[in-house]
This record gives sequence, structure tokens and C-alpha cells, in this order.
Amino acid sequence: MIFTPLELADAYIIDVDPHRDQRGFFTRAFCQNEFADHGLNPNIVQMNTGFSHKKGTLRGMHYQMPPYAEAKLVRCIRGAIFDVMVDLRPDSGTHKKWFGADLTDQNRRMLYVPEGFAHGYITLEDDTEMIYQTSQFFSKEHATGVRFDDPAFHIDWPIKPTVMSAQDKSWQDYRVGQKLS
Repeated sequence: MIFTPLELADAYIIDVDPHRDQRGFFTRAFCQNEFADHGLNPNIVQMNTGFSHKKGTLRGMHYQMPPYAEAKLVRCIRGAIFDVMVDLRPDSGTHKKWFGADLTDQNRRMLYVPEGFAHGYITLEDDTEMIYQTSQFFSKEHATGVRFDDPAFHIDWPIKPTVMSAQDKSWQDYRVGQKLS
């Protein structure tokens, strides 16, 4: 795997490094040792998948509060998404900054989203499926979010959302000092 640090502290793009032959290729998509060697949380306790029927489906911006704060490893396995993370850690040098990248079934690229970040994505194609691994179990009592169009972040989404859940439409604007613990 090829780990590329992002401008956001502790966040990475991870590209696969395929070994090709006449059959196709084989590549590693996760390794605890490699993650630990890069200072990333190597603990994976849950794997989730999301499928969206329509291009323009937006999910996010979600995070879990401590003690259930989670790191995520996100990959698109069918179609394409624009995946976004926002650093919500008040003491971070990249607090309130965001990063987004196209994750597709063709580029096989992954994003590592650290604890204390909000995460969301918008589908760029119909019938898109993504998977993500988490370092913490889901806890409904600790799950929350912030608005995808919050002016505190100025996220530049590539397309306008056409499908969203009522919950994702109802998130409040982020406030500095908002309880994250």
C-alpha cells in the first residue's frame, strides 16, 4: 500500500500497490502492521457498506463522540463517490479544514479518516456502493453530525445533492467548542 499524508493532520490517501500477472492482480487493502508503522489506528472492529441507487445521494457529515470516536478506512467498490472529511479537533492545526477526493471502483483509492473528524460523501454515479472499516463499534448514543453545507467549512461539493435523509438535512451548524467529548 502507498500511504500519502494529506494537508489535514493525521489523514491519508491510501493507494493499492497491485502485483500483476496474466490472471489480473492481487493487492493488500489493509495491514495492521503497515497502519501502525504510519502512526494510524490499526484496530478494525466493524465493517460497513452503503449502497445508493441515485447519483447525487449525500450521506453525512457524521462522527461519533468519545469514548466511541472512530477512525474510518473508506473505499468505493462500485461506481464513484466524492468522499469528504472535516477536522473537528479543536486543538488541531487543521481544525475546521476539509479534504475531499474521488473514490471509484476504478482507482481503488482509500481514505483514512482519523478520530475526531466528520465524514460524508456524495455519489457521482447511480448504483454506487462503498465500504468502510471502523476502529470503534457503532454507538447510537454517541453518533452525531454537522451540516454538509455548513459555512464554517466551505466544502466544495462537485454536484448538488438530490437525495438526503431527514437526519442529514437536520444537522446543526458546527460551533467552535461544540462538545466532542
